[in-house]
Amino acid sequence: MEPHNNDVNHNDEENDVENLGESDGREEEKWSSLSERNMSMRMPLLRKRTNTTSQIAVIGANACPIESLDYEMIENELFKQDWRGRKKVQIFQYVFLKWGLALLIGLTTGLIGFFNNIAVENISGFKLLLTNKLMLQGSYFKAFLAFAGLNITFAAAAGSLCAFLAPAAAGSGIPEVKAYLNGVDAPSILAPITLFVKIFGSVLGVSAGFVVGKEGPMVHTGACIANLLGQGGSRKYGLTWNWLRYFKNDRDRRDLITCGAAAGVAAAFRAPVGGVLFALEEAASWWRSALLWRTFFTTAVVAIVLRSFIQYCWNGKCGLFGQGGLIMYDVSKEVSSYGSYDILAVIFLGVIGGVMGSFYNYLVDKVLRTYSVINEKGPSFRVLLVIIISVLTTCCAFGLPWLVSCTPCPTDSANECPTIGEIGHYKSFQCPSGSYNDLASLFLTTSDDAIRNLFSNTIIREFQMSSLFIFFVTIYFLGIVTYGIAVPAGLFIPVILAGSVYGRIVGRVFHSVSVLDTGLFSLLGAASFLGGTMRMTVSLCVILLELTNNLLLLPLVMIVLLISKSVADCFNRGVYDQIVKLKGLPYLEAHAEPYMKHLVAGDAVSGPLVTFSGLEKVETVVHALQSTGHNGFPVIGEPPFSDSPELCGLVLRSHLLVLLKAKYFSKERRLSGRDILKKFSPSDFAKPGTGKGLKLEDISLTEEDMEMWIDLHPITNASPYTVLETMSLAKAMILFRQLGLRHMCVVPKSQGRPPIVGILTRHDFMSEHILGLYPHMKQHK
Repeated sequence: MEPHNNDVNHNDEENDVENLGESDGREEEKWSSLSERNMSMRMPLLRKRTNTTSQIAVIGANACPIESLDYEMIENELFKQDWRGRKKVQIFQYVFLKWGLALLIGLTTGLIGFFNNIAVENISGFKLLLTNKLMLQGSYFKAFLAFAGLNITFAAAAGSLCAFLAPAAAGSGIPEVKAYLNGVDAPSILAPITLFVKIFGSVLGVSAGFVVGKEGPMVHTGACIANLLGQGGSRKYGLTWNWLRYFKNDRDRRDLITCGAAAGVAAAFRAPVGGVLFALEEAASWWRSALLWRTFFTTAVVAIVLRSFIQYCWNGKCGLFGQGGLIMYDVSKEVSSYGSYDILAVIFLGVIGGVMGSFYNYLVDKVLRTYSVINEKGPSFRVLLVIIISVLTTCCAFGLPWLVSCTPCPTDSANECPTIGEIGHYKSFQCPSGSYNDLASLFLTTSDDAIRNLFSNTIIREFQMSSLFIFFVTIYFLGIVTYGIAVPAGLFIPVILAGSVYGRIVGRVFHSVSVLDTGLFSLLGAASFLGGTMRMTVSLCVILLELTNNLLLLPLVMIVLLISKSVADCFNRGVYDQIVKLKGLPYLEAHAEPYMKHLVAGDAVSGPLVTFSGLEKVETVVHALQSTGHNGFPVIGEPPFSDSPELCGLVLRSHLLVLLKAKYFSKERRLSGRDILKKFSPSDFAKPGTGKGLKLEDISLTEEDMEMWIDLHPITNASPYTVLETMSLAKAMILFRQLGLRHMCVVPKSQGRPPIVGILTRHDFMSEHILGLYPHMKQHK
């Protein structure tokens, strides 16, 4: 029983599978019940059962089976011989390629990060300059038509790309990458088409004026780049490279994707150390020192690439992309001295930020559940929803500045007022000469420039309190209703924007008693919102310090992050954890639920088991593959090849298909010995990358073939991880997660019984499965 995972082999009852994620061409296996024919005493009749696990449709994604990744080293005869036969030059190739691919990931991610920024700055800049020009001419209606027309056009283009080409590209992608690094195999989230739509959809979405960011999607982009580089080429297009055969396994691909996720953060914020810590704290479920080195090297390459191109663009060679484009709040010259009143203000910031951050997560969850109903109706409805949100956002951005009064230009300002260019604090909008509209200065600009205006330590009262309140409420709720539509959308920028406005409001309130600059309050407000929504501490702290270029802010940022996270944890979980659960991804937490301590491993195993003999008839193997969706089968050694029934190991479906495809059979029931080493190479059994793998329908077998025998010993993993049936289920779950297993064999405690009780897979540790078996158990909240 495995609603979310095809790796199961319990076989008490079968489920109709309707899982979450976008299919990339792999077979959508529907589990069917076995026929009445008795295959063997080991394969009793199975019954079909309706899946009772609650499922919520992925935002903008179709349904397909979700498997587990396999990080276990397959110790069968074929792979053992390969490892024994490796020469020093091959080991050097493997190590060299690890660092070479890390270099390529850093270079490619840095280039795409720069492209995203230069594209957004130029496209958005053209739109805003055109609108501003028409407003200065007094053609207000034409300005609105131009502004709205371009916004809706960009939005419809981004929505169409996501809805029709790659639904998996919608959203930030961080929850999906986090689930993948936890061991959830959802191939479509890292497919090449997803990468393409993520890049261009993100540029169009941000340029359309949505309250979204391109920073979150950069994490997904970096992971997609890493996955693409680690595929080992394509046999279909003749692009295979023999060296890359070493990376055709889940273990090495996981490391590459971890480097890609870290590189995405580094490219988004120019924060290389923050990128490493983000991958460690939020994304990756497994970590080791060797991976730390390669991840740090990757983010360092990203930082060098970005720095080089930004310096090139400072001379005006990149259109409207000048010193802007990447969030940078340089307060290195600011004196960060503070007293007791400042500490009280920071504590207040943290508490309120945690409360409003948890409420933000609550509303995002409700909106995503509502949008899932709309998105299920088809791509056209997804695009229509995108256009509706675009119209709402455009009306707010262009209409709300009319509600505030014009402000006279300050006499002591060193900046031009009103601002006629693309960057500045003083937008004229409808105001006469000598005055400006402060709310238009926040709405009719790019998100990065709005953040710079709010973070600025050179202005204090250029924004009216009423304008700040209007902007805060608008951004807060627009960020909520925008996330979940069919466009690549990050949560970092909406949260930073809302938090920085909130912090500036608090700074104005405490201005008379605090020595901290209003811009510093804005930064701390952004930190409080980030901590309240995303529940990260160390990585966010370092990212913010790298953005501010001032280590003196470290104590204040630490305090506000710790307080906001602690307060928000009292109400709900982090936004990414909520989205992972909402999408039905079988994510394994770092800790077991309390009720698992009252159960043992044998309690989660239900029903009879499908097993194979070491020497099995082809007909039996084919019938088992046709009748089940399982990806792992125990192999039992029986007399005369063993003294008594014993567990020889575990054989994978994919390996069985390779043998069937090659028709590696014999007419007699005999061991093949090491003949398999002459016929196959380890690369024949390597896991394919994104795209179609070998399917049973691709194999043509005759009646004569079905009567032959197949020796499973050479491809059987002779050392699978096993646990006693009396082991605590909580302990088994922690072991399963920490080792990154796909299958865990449960063996009996006493002798005289069959050598295996059952198999535990990822789904068996899910609360829906366990509480379905034991409804009286209470789930911890």
